[in-house]
Amino acid sequence: MTSTLTPQPVDRAEPPRTGTVPRRRTRVLALPEARWAAAATVFFLLALPLQLTGAPAWTWGPLYALSYVTGGWEPGWEGLKALKERTLDVDLLMVVAALGAASIGQVMDGALLIVIFATSGALEALATARTADSVRGLLDLAPATATRLTPGGGEQTVAVEELAVGDTVLVRPGERVGADGRVLDGASDVDQATITGEPLPVAKEPGDEVFAGTLNGTGALRVRVERDASDSVIARIVRMVQEASETKAPTQLFIEKVEQRYSLGMVAATLAVFLVPLAFGAQLTDSLLRAMTFMIVASPCAVVLATMPPLLSAIANAGRHGVLVKSAVVMERLGQVDAVALDKTGTLTEGSPRVTDVRPLPGSGLDEEELLTLAAAAERPSEHPLARAVVDAARERGLGLPDAEDFTSAPGVGVTAVVQGRTVAVGAPARLLDGTGSTVAAVAGELEESGRTAVLVLVDGAPAGLLGIADRLRPDAAATVAALTTLTGTAPALLTGDNPRAAAHLAAEAGIDDVRAGLLPQDKLTAVQEMERAGRRVLVVGDGVNDAPALAAAHTGIAMGRAGSDLALETADAVIVRDELAAVPTTVALSRRARRLVVQNLVIAGVFITGLVVWDLAGNLPLPLGVAGHEGSTVLVGLNGLRLLRETAWQRAAAEGSD
Repeated sequence: MTSTLTPQPVDRAEPPRTGTVPRRRTRVLALPEARWAAAATVFFLLALPLQLTGAPAWTWGPLYALSYVTGGWEPGWEGLKALKERTLDVDLLMVVAALGAASIGQVMDGALLIVIFATSGALEALATARTADSVRGLLDLAPATATRLTPGGGEQTVAVEELAVGDTVLVRPGERVGADGRVLDGASDVDQATITGEPLPVAKEPGDEVFAGTLNGTGALRVRVERDASDSVIARIVRMVQEASETKAPTQLFIEKVEQRYSLGMVAATLAVFLVPLAFGAQLTDSLLRAMTFMIVASPCAVVLATMPPLLSAIANAGRHGVLVKSAVVMERLGQVDAVALDKTGTLTEGSPRVTDVRPLPGSGLDEEELLTLAAAAERPSEHPLARAVVDAARERGLGLPDAEDFTSAPGVGVTAVVQGRTVAVGAPARLLDGTGSTVAAVAGELEESGRTAVLVLVDGAPAGLLGIADRLRPDAAATVAALTTLTGTAPALLTGDNPRAAAHLAAEAGIDDVRAGLLPQDKLTAVQEMERAGRRVLVVGDGVNDAPALAAAHTGIAMGRAGSDLALETADAVIVRDELAAVPTTVALSRRARRLVVQNLVIAGVFITGLVVWDLAGNLPLPLGVAGHEGSTVLVGLNGLRLLRETAWQRAAAEGSD
């Protein structure tokens, strides 16, 4: 049932879209694997109550037969094709075991095996299709066309694929940048969160680098193209996600070897159990009965159920607490992590800027509320995220905002407006004042040193005060970092595209020492790969498009769900739907409890199977007793695994992470 991520052709003639990565979700029932698995499950669920209530065989027999056909024909056919390549597929063996069970009257056992394997294949196919959907949708972030400037000063609308290194393109206000390049002329604020994860637009002026797919603000830019469209940062993100996803083959080489050996051994043993007694004169019926009994008691049904109930119970329990774990394989892998890498914006932080400091300057004659009122009134017409943070802060304090007149906005500088007859300017200190006074510089330096963005307020041309704006740490961030340190034995690392000073300040608040700032997506990927090469099993927690390559390459990836990009949500192995960061260590601890139960169940199943097989080979195991032993071990391991469905299991996992 192994599948790989195969990117489909993308129609680049579609109109450009704004916002996050568009959703191109494959419908579940559009997948043939899902349709066959659903049909097999429905037939099984219809037949089971009829059989258990003692209904005539003609009522439930055909339903079980349909379950066999719908769920088993595809793995059976694939197994037959594998036989042509002289490979014995374990899926084919399961179909044979199911048919063998049916041949001696154990129809329900065989149907259950069929349903389990059909459902597993459907889930794997769905995960692969959804990842491919998101990778294709990512390409829509880059516009299909760009405005190229000709040497004579004219304009041409061309496809971005036609742009060559050295061309000059015009990026108008509100447009997406068409190519990676460097600003030749103009000034603007560019939202490049999709690439770097920075929470605030970045001021761009001549000499600054811009990336394809980022969103231009209110200014116009002339950009010199420095990379081909196929080599842009966003195109490399797509390739990296594809490559990393393809390396995550669902079936590892070791497992494949085990499957082959087990399959060959079971077939050989079954034939021997059937043929050897015949050679010594045993009756055909007796030999067939012994062989079928052996196939039943040696079948891995109990082993399959020994593994799945704990993991599926853990998945269901995590789901009730807002954590979507995409498969049982993921739940098992979460318990293996021994290193954690965290994104900053939207992961450790809330992802939206807020005013943290209001500092009136001596001699301004203003108090905090008056300063904030004037700044918010001037900023209210602006759509800049910093402006929204100032206005929100004033509203939270219940301040009434007077109307602003003669509003103007200068990209990269700030805004100016007349408020109650006074000219108010709000913006970056270095841009509003050519020679910043020592008092303003000292306060601004203090704010920036503590990880804030300093915003200067001028009233009638004179400095009146400064505002400190920052993305706030989540309330549970420090506790989460401590819990992950306890679970893995190593403090998490912080991987962020933000500036080093802001990253270091926030990391200190959260209790993180390993800080890697100013990283592009490929840098985050490289950092994770270095940790993996050092022998660590890395858990990456992020939320943006820029985190997707690292999420895909890591041993396990978790995405924050509330503000997470579509690509991050689809690439990650698990999603924190309620956006509660503390759920990360609890889920890891729950996975470890599930893995311990899996080991317990495998021991139980192994003891039962070994005992029954030895009894059948060395003695004369009655078929009813063999079936009872087989079913008894199945029920026992199933009930043991279901313990993780209880609420106390989540509470104990939370306590384990906080110890």
